Amino acid sequence: MTAQHHPTSARSPLRVVLLVIIAVGLVLLGGGLAVALGLGRDDARQPDAVDVGFSRDMARHHLQGVEMANVALQRSADPAVRGLAFDIASTQNNQVGRMHGWLALWGHSPTGGDVMGWMADGAGGHSGHDTGMGGLMPGMATEEELAALHSLDGTAFDVEFLRLMMRHHQGGLGMAEYAVEHARTAVVPTLAQAIAESQTAETTLMAGMLAARGGTPLPAP
Repeated sequence: MTAQHHPTSARSPLRVVLLVIIAVGLVLLGGGLAVALGLGRDDARQPDAVDVGFSRDMARHHLQGVEMANVALQRSADPAVRGLAFDIASTQNNQVGRMHGWLALWGHSPTGGDVMGWMADGAGGHSGHDTGMGGLMPGMATEEELAALHSLDGTAFDVEFLRLMMRHHQGGLGMAEYAVEHARTAVVPTLAQAIAESQTAETTLMAGMLAARGGTPLPAP
């Protein structure tokens, strides 16, 4: 059965406002629960540079993914794209709240440090993750790419959103896999593993969605 598109309701200002309220609430809820439940505080293994750096950088990486997902919720009339965008925004907002909550418990600010410095190798360099794009982490969109996305509508928008989000997920995967192997606390590798699994599954899903809409993926970061 063919899904029915409802462009007018898809762009309803009230619905967009409600989605923003939900997104903000999820961030506050995630961080609040982390503080209330003491997540990260009672772990006998105290956080090291990987725990702190991953929490800071992945939160920032996620926030751009949430930004792009929110644009899709406003501009796309495709039910499958909108459903994917809502899932990404909800999940990653919650995870940002958790990571910011841990940083607060550990006594660290949510920003600071060298971008990707926690992935440094033994020789003091980075493990091949510098992008040369003004400090952007792997897979992140440039300001020009985000501006171009905002200018599109219809299938052209859906294709570009899927292309950018696929690359975004691919870039975050390496960060998550590194944290699984090297983080000291129990909570960070657990979350990193969940991120790696969900983003791998979503990347596969987006590849199929992109092909069905006549698009091709961007080069992997």
